[in-house]
Amino acid sequence: MSTPRIMHMVTPLKHMSPFDVNMALDAGFDAAIPYTNATIDDIKGLVQDAIFSRSPDGVKRTGMFIAGKRAVEALDMMQRAKESMVPPFEMSVFADPAGSFTTAAAMVACVVKALREKFSTDLKGKRVVIYGGTGVVGFASAVIAAMEGAKVTLVGYDGPDRVRKFAEDINSRFNIDVGYADGSTEQQKTDLVKDADVVFSAGPAGRQLLSLDQVKQAKDLKVVTDVNAVPPAGVEGVEVNDKAKPIPGTKAVAIGALAVGDIKYKTESGLFKQMIETNKPIYLDFRDAYTLAKKLTS
Repeated sequence: MSTPRIMHMVTPLKHMSPFDVNMALDAGFDAAIPYTNATIDDIKGLVQDAIFSRSPDGVKRTGMFIAGKRAVEALDMMQRAKESMVPPFEMSVFADPAGSFTTAAAMVACVVKALREKFSTDLKGKRVVIYGGTGVVGFASAVIAAMEGAKVTLVGYDGPDRVRKFAEDINSRFNIDVGYADGSTEQQKTDLVKDADVVFSAGPAGRQLLSLDQVKQAKDLKVVTDVNAVPPAGVEGVEVNDKAKPIPGTKAVAIGALAVGDIKYKTESGLFKQMIETNKPIYLDFRDAYTLAKKLTS
């Protein structure tokens, strides 16, 4: 009998996401074991219990998934996990808090595809404005877009202080240059969208962040993507099934939540399968998710 494939699923939250449990099992793991209310200080003990209980060959059939709802916390947990390995006892680790890393990767990949196919261009030098910029999807999409050469602005809604700190943390961690802006008022949001080439809407479910009238004022706008699948849309005029569909009254095209979600699902599943298929330990975050999402959309 072969050694079972075991996924240890760690979250600082009260519950592990059933979505991620299902994804791990459907991808081919035989068991998915949740560890809830975990802190970064718990990671070393969990990792070493998992790796030392199996042979070097058996540990290859072991993995750790890091969930939660905060991007930086998940990345720090993954780094602590990596530091806790004792080769040849080393397993693969995948971080995807709230599904945000794979969602962000899918969103940016879908935008890149639309830019290529509809406008014969890419993200380099494009002005990307991210509404809902202080969330986990906003975090990862900002880094990915900036690494692709875009000029990124994160938009917050409760004054400049919180979004500024968020941008500063990103820039310090990844050595990039992400800007920030306050979008507390409708006029501020309108002023920001006017200069945008690309809009990412990554705000909370069921909350409209931009009206169609605001979008129509963006004369250079090419692509709008919205990951909110709960009515009303985050951006008025973007439907959940849109796949580079023209937005009435503009030159831009829309990418909806379900179009992004299809690539997100395939990306998360694909990364779990990479953990199963690899012969050496791998450490997966939003950058790896984006690499796969680009392949899926090419």
